[in-house]
Parts: sequence; C-alpha cells; structure tokens
Amino acid sequence: MTWLRALREILRTGLAIERKRLEPLVAIRAAAGVAIVIGLALWLVSPVYAASAALGAFSAGTATFQRSWRPRKVIALAAGAGLAVGTFLGYVAAANVVTFLLLLAAWSFTAGMAWAAGPTAGIVSAATVAAMLVTITLPGSLGQAVEHAVVIFLGGVVQATLILLFPVRRWGAHRDALADAFAAVADYARRLRHDPTAPFDPGALMTAREAAAVTPLQARHRPPALHGTRGLAERIRPAVASLADPALGAPAEGPQRDRARELLGAAADVLDAAARAIRRGTRAEVPPRVMDLLRIDEDDDEVLRGAARQAAVRLVALLREVLEVAECGEQRSSRAEDGKSAETPFLMRPTLIRVLPVVLREMRRELRPDSTILRHALRLAAVAPVGYLVGSLLSPGHGYWVPITAVLVMRPDFHQTYARAVARFAGTLVGVALATGVVQLTSPDAYLSGGLAVVSAALSYLVMRTGYAVSQAFTAAYVVFLLGMGGEEWDQTVPDRVLLTLLGGILAMAAYLVYPAWETPRLLDRLADRLAANGRYAAAVVRSYAKPSAQGFADVRKALLDSREADADWDEAFDRAKQEPVRHRGLNRREAEDAAEAIRALGRAAMLLETHLPTRDGPPVPEAALFAEAVEADTAQAARDVRARRNPEWDRVEKALDAWEGDDGGGVQERVVRRGAELQLRALEDLTTAVDRTPLERDVDSAVREHRARAAEAGKADRVEKAAAGRGTGRFGPPSEPRQERDENTAPPPGGRS
Repeated sequence: MTWLRALREILRTGLAIERKRLEPLVAIRAAAGVAIVIGLALWLVSPVYAASAALGAFSAGTATFQRSWRPRKVIALAAGAGLAVGTFLGYVAAANVVTFLLLLAAWSFTAGMAWAAGPTAGIVSAATVAAMLVTITLPGSLGQAVEHAVVIFLGGVVQATLILLFPVRRWGAHRDALADAFAAVADYARRLRHDPTAPFDPGALMTAREAAAVTPLQARHRPPALHGTRGLAERIRPAVASLADPALGAPAEGPQRDRARELLGAAADVLDAAARAIRRGTRAEVPPRVMDLLRIDEDDDEVLRGAARQAAVRLVALLREVLEVAECGEQRSSRAEDGKSAETPFLMRPTLIRVLPVVLREMRRELRPDSTILRHALRLAAVAPVGYLVGSLLSPGHGYWVPITAVLVMRPDFHQTYARAVARFAGTLVGVALATGVVQLTSPDAYLSGGLAVVSAALSYLVMRTGYAVSQAFTAAYVVFLLGMGGEEWDQTVPDRVLLTLLGGILAMAAYLVYPAWETPRLLDRLADRLAANGRYAAAVVRSYAKPSAQGFADVRKALLDSREADADWDEAFDRAKQEPVRHRGLNRREAEDAAEAIRALGRAAMLLETHLPTRDGPPVPEAALFAEAVEADTAQAARDVRARRNPEWDRVEKALDAWEGDDGGGVQERVVRRGAELQLRALEDLTTAVDRTPLERDVDSAVREHRARAAEAGKADRVEKAAAGRGTGRFGPPSEPRQERDENTAPPPGGRS
C-alpha cells in the first residue's frame, strides 16, 4: 500500500463512527460513580481534591468498558490501585527532573510491556502513565500526595461498589460470547446449503473459549446455561461441514444433497434458538417442523448413505443436546448436575494475585529484538520523557498534554497509532469547542462545572464503543469542565490543550516512523508458523484413525487450538500488513492470499476428518500412521523452507499416499480417512503453487524476451504499414499472448481448492 492510500485509510478509520449496541444503564452507573466522588470531594474538601477523585473515578469507569472476562468491579479496583500508585510515585520523584524522567521512562516501558498480558492490561497501564503526568501538579507536600493517591483509589472503590450494588446484566458479556458462537455456527450451516466449501471464521469460538475460562469463585456462581455448552458448538461445526462437503458428505446433486440442505437449515434454526436462549436467559422453543426434519430413519428409507449418513447421525445427536440447552433455560440439566458436563473441569483463569507470575513470564517472552510489544514499550519509554520536556518548554502549566496524548494514542501497530492520533485531535477540537461555548454561555461555578463534567463523562461512556473520535470529543469536554471546576479559566487551557494535543499526536506518529515494528516483513514467518501448526493438526487427526485412544483425541484437541491460534495470528498480521505503506519483496499480496487459502484448505480437510473420528474401540487403520508421520515431517520441513524462501516439497506425503492407495480394501472408515488424506495432499500442492515464484518468473521472462524479438522483427518489416493502419503492436507484441501464457502458468490445478 502506498503512503497516500495508507493515509486515506487512516483518516477513514480514525473518523469512522460504528453502529454498536449502546449500554445506557452501564454508562449511567459509571457516571454516577464520577458524580459521587466529585460531590463528596467538593462538599468535604476542595475543588482540587475533587479533580483528583474525578480522575480516579473516570479512569476506573473507563477501564470497566474495556474487553475483559473478569468481573468489572475487579477491573475498577485494579485500575484505581494502579492510578494511585503511579500518582504517588510520580509526586515523590517530581522534585528532581532527572529522577522523574527516569521514573516516567521506566513506568512507560512497563506499561508498554503490559500489552503482553492483553490489550486491556496495556490500555489500563497507559492510563496510569497519564494519571502520573496530571496529578503530580496538584499536591503541595508529601502528605498531600498520599491524600491524593488515596482519593484516586477511592474513586475506583466507588465504581466497584456501584457495580456490586447495581449489577447490570450480570454475566452479560459471557452470555453474548457463547451466544455469538452458536449464532456463528448457525450462519455457517446456512451458507453451506448454497456453498458446500464456504469458509468459517473461528473467531467467535475462540472468544467463547476465552470467556469460558473462570476463576474458582466465578465457577461457583456461573449460570448453568454457560457451563458445558460451548463444546457443542465446537463439535457441531465439523459435523455440518462434513455433511455439506461433496468429497466426504452428500453428493453435489441429487436427493442426498436436498436432504443435506434440509438438515443444515434445521440445524441453523436450532442453533439460533439456543443462541437466543443463552443470550436472554430464557427458554426457547423450536418449531415442530424443524423437529420433523431432524429425524433420521433407522431403516433403509433414509436418503443419506455412507459417510454422509454418519455425519447426519452425529449432527442430529449433537443438536439434541443443544435442544436441552434451548428448552431448559436456566434449569441445570441432569448431565450438568451429575458432573458429567463436557466442560468439567472448567477452564481455569488465575486470580489477579496468581496472574502476576503469568504476566511476568509473558513479558520475559517478549524481551526479544523482533518483538512488536518490546518495540512498543521502547517507543513509550522514549516518547513520554521527550514529550514531557517539550511540553514543559512550550507551556509550563499544561505541557503534560503532549506526553499524555502520545502515550494514550500509541499502539503496537502502525495503523491504530495513526488512526487514534487523528481521531484524538479531531475529537479534542470538537469537544473543546463545544465545552468552551457552554462555559461562555453559562459562566459556571465549581458545582455547575462538576455537574457538566459528570454529564460529559456519561456521554463519553455511552458512545465509547461507537468510535474513538466521538468518545474523545466528550472526554475533552469533560476535562475542560474539570479544570474549570479547579479554578482555571477556559482561555488559559483551551488553546494550549488543542495545540499540545496536536503536538502529542505528531510525536506519536514520528516515534513509529523512527522505530517501526512493521508486520509486512514478518509475513513469511507467520505463514510458516501457520503451516506448521495446521500440519500438526492434520497429522494428529489422521493418526487418531491409526490408533483410536483417549490420548489421541486429546492430541487432536490441543493441535486444533494451536492451529486456530496460528490462524488468528496470521489473519491479524495480514490485516496489519495490508494497511502498512511498505511492501514484502518475497511475497506479494496475491501470493499471500493464495498461500493462506491453501493452508486453510489443509485445516479444513483435517476438520472434515475430525467429524468421523472412530470411537476408542473402533477399528484401527494402520496405513494412517505412516501418512500422519509424513504430513507432520513434511509440513515441519516446509515451514523451514518457507522462512528460507525455498520451494516446499511433499515427497514423504506422496510416497505414503501411493503406498496407501495400493490397498483397495477397507470399510467406510478407511475410505473416509483415505479421501481426507487426498484432500490434504491437494492442499499442500496448492501451497507450493502459491509460494513457488521462481518457475513462474522464469516462464514470464522467457515469454517477454520472445515477444520483444518478435516485435522487433515485425517493426523492421512493416512499420510503415502498421502505422498507416493504426495497428501498433506495442513493445511486447500482441497483448493477449503474454497475458494468456501468464494465466496458464498461474492458474491453480483443477480442483486445487477444497
């Protein structure tokens, strides 16, 4: 992408307003927390303390809107504690400029490394840096610094208390995550009716898995509908895919295909009913016609045959379990009561105290030169002190806006950093203008300024998920009213705020250019990681046919999760790379898309086989073991070849499949796994076609030379005649010839994608 296109995309993203479901009750509750601490501080102490309390309450309330599966009250307390500690340490070090700059750099570096624990930790940690920069200007002594730190922490305590006393849609985020997983599989089933090889984004399933991890305390209070149902969505996905796929399911045309479409439509209706029941916590009823479609005849009257019938029987059995969830509402089913739920034991999430060693371990893993998070932390550590010095020179009273803006808009990737810088400046400009107009019209005192600040905070909370520019506009107005409550006139703060915010955004942008962390050069590594992970998953599935066992099924599950993680990393990296103004010299965009499609086909072939996995006492398929070893070995070597820009080869896989095809016996199970092995090899060959550029370049170069020579001879013989007739062939001769040759060389083999 060129710089011009990248900047256009940055402007569009930064100023975009998304249509999201608003949470007015949550916004009112968070704004009430801000109102309580402002009112109490104004009544009992002073406007200066009210500003500190409002900062803590507002930041703690903002933290609760970040995506996290922990209770919101815990997030509010953690944010309040971090803000208080940062404020106190900042004031202690503020007496000496050098000491404070060192502390600011170290604190900013730690805040950047906190992204290793997730976006929520990184965002909340950045807020503590901003609090340190603002509140060190408020206290006048060490005792007052302690008081301000306590007041800030009390702001978080108030927010946590309100969340405890007035819960809004308890477990709502977890319900939405699980319901979205069922809805995603339902949409997938409907798309399979018309496109048997439609792609599926496992993002909703991955999110549901994250939400299913709970602490022991949460596990004791989790609603029954959220316990033991996620695994159903996981198992239904390969079942519907296997039923729809012509290679391992119903034929492409005929009565079996019509019957498969009926079952897929009925499955989608049941899954949607389950999603509604989980989301609302109510009972859901499925129409009788859907129940009639789900009946699989035991005799020969059933239309489906062979592997398609196996997939249909498995799908119907899983849907019956889903119906238990959809019909029982909040009542715990007998399967959950006797402790035999599929989710027992529950996925473990450590408490905040026990998560500290985990976070430190993740931070240590990111201490490597090629780490995006380490580069982000180093940029923060450099930008915060530099911004503080520059701001102090330009505006001694309000210079902290430069580093605050830079710290809050910076993200580990290029596009988000630039888009947030644009959005913050635009939002600040609009918010400051609106707040200034209100101040000039009303001339508010401290109490009215506090009330206007609370209203602005409520609006900022309400629109927080609709766009950063919109929420920043109300946040900027909130700050203007808050400073006015502290006694500062608008003409003292507004011009500085606008100009210093612009300077902070420019500083953040410049920092990324000076020390970038481009994702584009890492695409080959991401692609290799995805290939290796999907190869292990494909090998684990095939190996389970060779020797069915509980350990084999566990290996399949672990390999599946690893492959999903690698797929998600690739998708995120590729999306970032498309938005970066740099190019990859060894992998263009089309080749990257084709390679990713081939690896997706490899994972899909393994997923189709997973539907038909034999039971523990099922008949083994010895030939599958050799093929599994070949797949794992060749994909591991191919991953190294991709990193080194060598052409991957599949000699072991081809030999194993040739030896396997020598045996024409076997039952349905062996025919299914053999067909799946053929699909895997086809996907691997497509990958070679996608990344193997050398033969294509050689063919195209020879074609170009040939047409140049042909054009030169033709030009010497009849240049005058061609000029008169207006038939200039151009430098490379007739344009259709090289274009046709290129198409023949670049087109994938027939049936190359499954």
